[in-house]
Formats: sequence, structure tokens, C-alpha cells
Amino acid sequence: MTQVLRLETPTTLEPLLRQHHSHWAKLRRDLHAHPELRFEEHRTADVVARELEDIGYKVVRGLGGTGVVASLPGATPERGIVLRADLDALPIREANAFAHASVQEGVMHACGHDGHTVMLLGAARILKEMPQLPGTVHFVFQPGEEGGAGARKMIDDGLFERCPTEAVFGMHNWPGLPAGQFGLRTGPIMAAGSRFRITVTGKGAHAAQPHLGLDPIPLACSMVLQCQTIAARQKDPADPAVISVCMFNAGDTDNVIPSRAELRGTIRTLSSDLLQRLQSDIEQMCNGLAAAYGAQVEVTFFQYYPATINTPDETALCEAVIRETFGGARLHRDVPPNMTSEDFGFMLEERPGTYVLIGNASRGCAAPGLHHPQYDFNDDIIPAGVLYWVALAQRYFGTPGHQGPREE
Repeated sequence: MTQVLRLETPTTLEPLLRQHHSHWAKLRRDLHAHPELRFEEHRTADVVARELEDIGYKVVRGLGGTGVVASLPGATPERGIVLRADLDALPIREANAFAHASVQEGVMHACGHDGHTVMLLGAARILKEMPQLPGTVHFVFQPGEEGGAGARKMIDDGLFERCPTEAVFGMHNWPGLPAGQFGLRTGPIMAAGSRFRITVTGKGAHAAQPHLGLDPIPLACSMVLQCQTIAARQKDPADPAVISVCMFNAGDTDNVIPSRAELRGTIRTLSSDLLQRLQSDIEQMCNGLAAAYGAQVEVTFFQYYPATINTPDETALCEAVIRETFGGARLHRDVPPNMTSEDFGFMLEERPGTYVLIGNASRGCAAPGLHHPQYDFNDDIIPAGVLYWVALAQRYFGTPGHQGPREE
């Protein structure tokens, strides 16, 4: 069992955090050992629902497919906030050899969603043991964050109709920050993103007789280069954007010119509007090159995620919570935005809110990055994550004195 990270907490909460930490760590490692891909989180949802029911919650299941929701009613039930964690794992083969390594070949919790889930379960337990809040806290365990837009699916399934919500809050572990420290910023903290597929169709021929065909490979290569030109020359240099072609598939043998080539990649920007414009630029470029070459091209964009944009009042609230609960030394204000994407952006399109980062790096050593086959969530930070959620819920609803988000 790892040693509990020292917390600057009210003395009334430290015993509860220490009392439950061993259980939370065991639960987290169980989830890590049994990862499930997006919208396949049936066992995970069972574990979450059972834990919530054991605490005394009424559980709603099935939102967004395999989502789980539990609510802690407040004195004024129509006032509510959402605290959100994600459930799914990744299609990555784990390279760790510890006892709680994945038992599912080719699937692992390489992004810490197992830890996010347990920290929110911990907050649900602690808040249940405390006096009733003025408003309702909705604990949302979301499926399909990794490429499945599970947040959008939960919203479309009526999340905010079932759970009246003033503001939404999310948290993600961050190996680039020391364990138990927090990072946040106002405005975009994660990028908008979409994936693309470009299919170029020419005419196959013998490799020794290229004039009898229409080779799609040089055309596809030109499109790869032009994607980089779009990112470098067709937008304001002050607006971050990344266009990456990550797959190039063509042909089956070394002496036949294929009839088609396929490119796949991704676009990331800090502005959803810029993302839409770059998509249009890519499509226009591909159509123009194909027409000049005499080939056919089809461009498809999919798996769109909006930018994750923290709103000012809610971010000021979260900053105050971190400073008051953990001290200013544990806060990294104005962390640089990251070009990875997060479907919590869909929730922030619907409601104001804030997405914060909690450090996952062990003392004195660098942690493997997110989506790395040797990644593991740091169980030492579970109490800090639980305490952040608890303090945020209390502060939001005025325990004491706060009546919803305001400037600090």
C-alpha cells in the first residue's frame, strides 16, 4: 500500500480520507486490471453502480449506453452541478508487470480513467456522510471518452433534463505535474479535434507500365505535404493548430500500381471555428489536386470534439477552492493549453464550467505519459482528488457564503 500524500485538509476530513484510502486504492487497481473499451464498460459500470448503491445512492444506468449517474439531493433540488469522471480504457497492450496489470489482452487503462472513476466515487461517499448541501450534486460516470463522444451521447440521452445543472466540472490526471498539485487556466485548456479520411482513386496498372494507369500514390503524397502547408501558411501563426497524417495505406504488392490510396489523420486547434475552417481548406485542397491529376477523391471528417473552454467565473471558483484547500504552492495557474482533445468540451458547450488537471507524477521521477503502455495511475493522489471534489461542491453551494459562481 502506498503512503497517503500529505494533505492540507480540515482535521474533520483527514480521518475519513485515511479511513477509506486503502479501499479506494484496491478498487482502482481492480478497475485497472479489468479495462473495457468505449461503450463496452459493462463490468466497470456494474462496479460503479454497486459501490454507489452500497453508499446509499439511487443509481440511474444506461445514459449514453453504459453511463452511470447518481445524485445527492440538496435543500434546493433544482439547483445542481455535475461532477464528471470517465470510464473507458484504450486499445493498448500493457507493458507493466505489476499485480494489477490488465488481464484483457490489448486493452489497458493508459489514461487514468480508473483513477478518475475512483476519485469521484470517493467524493460521493464523503459528501454522503456530511450535512446536506444547499444544492444537488450529480455524480456522472461517462462512457466512451476515448473517441466515442460519450459526453455528447449522455447529453442527447437527456442528462441535463434528468439532472438540472447550473455548471459542470471535470478533472484529469496529468503526469507532467507533481503528484497532488493542480493546474488550470481560463479559456481553452484542451483542443478541438476531428479525424479525417482521404480516399484517392486512380487506375491500377503494372509497375513497369505506369502510363497505362493513374497512380494514386504520388497524388496522395502531395496531399500529405499540402496538409502541412495549410497548417503553416493558411492560418494566423498565433492560432495553434496541428494537422497530422498518421496513416497511409496503398497497394498489396511491390510490382503493381494500386487503384486507390487512403490517408487518415487528425486536426487539433484551440478554436472550434478554426477547426471547421481547416476542414474546409483540406477538402478544397484535395478536390483541386484530384481534379488537376484526373483522379477521384473523397474526404470524410469524423469524431469531432469541440475545444474544452473553461469559463471565467467557474475557473475563479476552482482556483479559490485549490488555494483555500491545498495552499497556493499546489496551484499552477495558467498552465499551457494542450493540443489533445477531451469530450468534456461537449458539456462545456451546454453549461459553464471548468476542467482542471491533477498532478500524477511521483516525487522525484517522471511518470510515463498518458496513452503510454507503461502508464499507471498514482494511488497517492486519490485523497487529493476526493478532497478537491468535496471542497468544490461545498464552496459552490455556499458552505459558507457562496451562492453559485462569482469572481474571486
